[in-house]
Amino acid sequence: MYAILCLITFFLFIRSDRQEDKYNQDVLEAKAIVLEVDDSDVVKSGISAIGYQTLQVRIIDGTYKGEKLSVSNPLMGKLDYDNYYKVKDKVIIALKTDTEGHIIDAKAVELYRQNYMLIVFIIFVILLVWYARDIGVKALFSFVFTILILWKLLIPLLLEGKNPMVIASLTLVLLSAVILFSVAGFTRKGVSAFLGTLCGLLITLFLTMIIGDKLGLRGMTAPYAETIVFSGYFHLDMRSIFYVAVIIGSSGAAMDIAMDVASACWEIKEKKPDISRKELIRSGFNVGRDVIGTMTTTLLLAYSGGYLTLLMLFQIRESSFSRIINMKIIAAEIMRTLVGSIGLVLVAPITALVAGLIMVKDTQPKQLDI
Repeated sequence: MYAILCLITFFLFIRSDRQEDKYNQDVLEAKAIVLEVDDSDVVKSGISAIGYQTLQVRIIDGTYKGEKLSVSNPLMGKLDYDNYYKVKDKVIIALKTDTEGHIIDAKAVELYRQNYMLIVFIIFVILLVWYARDIGVKALFSFVFTILILWKLLIPLLLEGKNPMVIASLTLVLLSAVILFSVAGFTRKGVSAFLGTLCGLLITLFLTMIIGDKLGLRGMTAPYAETIVFSGYFHLDMRSIFYVAVIIGSSGAAMDIAMDVASACWEIKEKKPDISRKELIRSGFNVGRDVIGTMTTTLLLAYSGGYLTLLMLFQIRESSFSRIINMKIIAAEIMRTLVGSIGLVLVAPITALVAGLIMVKDTQPKQLDI
């Protein structure tokens, strides 16, 4: 199994390199360090600024390494987009060249942040492997595999206009299988968690489609959805893509709950081999109740954290509760939280039932009293 997954991962890396090479034929990027900054064409107003910074930089990698040049940094007064550079900053610059390879124009694109992100990632890997050991290695592999599947498979297919529901469903089946079976192996525990997860996600998808239509949500509430459409992707079904985002957002928590319940049932069965199916399922239900007691709140906090500044704005403007609750963007997040929570609540009992059926062979099934 791991050999097959490694081959798939290698293929996705190869595909990634080819796509980047194709992109780099049109836009050449390089890393540079800022030597001087000219703010004479910048107009500041409070904490924002508009105009152009002129930067003198030295390229520190790639074909033009060591070359010094002047680059522009346009400022639009939007703090969420603009970067205000200073001397010694490392930046990514976009280079435009002529047919002979000479640089004819250059613009600062972004602050180079990869070094710090890499440090944090290394700390994460060390802690994960130190604590979880071989399970941590498997989890790390699943983590990388998930990133590749989402970035190199799901998103390109969505941009091509493929059916979002079909593509997302197949993607989540694949990811659930890889993640859960990597951690639990192809065992009764892994199968129980896998089937419980799929049932919960299927119910979540069904509810999302029904409730999203009743609330009149068309998918344009998602960040950058409008930008994507007006970038030439008018053919995309943004409503279905929004529904897919809801399912993907809750899939991780669904797998977490399913694995918690399946692992608890497996441990109980190992410690008490003669346990009846009825007792095992009841124990799984009890574990599930404790897990979902905190998981639904976790989901609420995760979504609320993404819109914390918007909630602060509502407080500042003293908007009425009725107006807040009926705003399209708020209604979308409420639906995302509640529908996702419904799916999570159902994952636990479904996993417990599946675990009881798979892990215990009762010749005389008893009536459940739960």
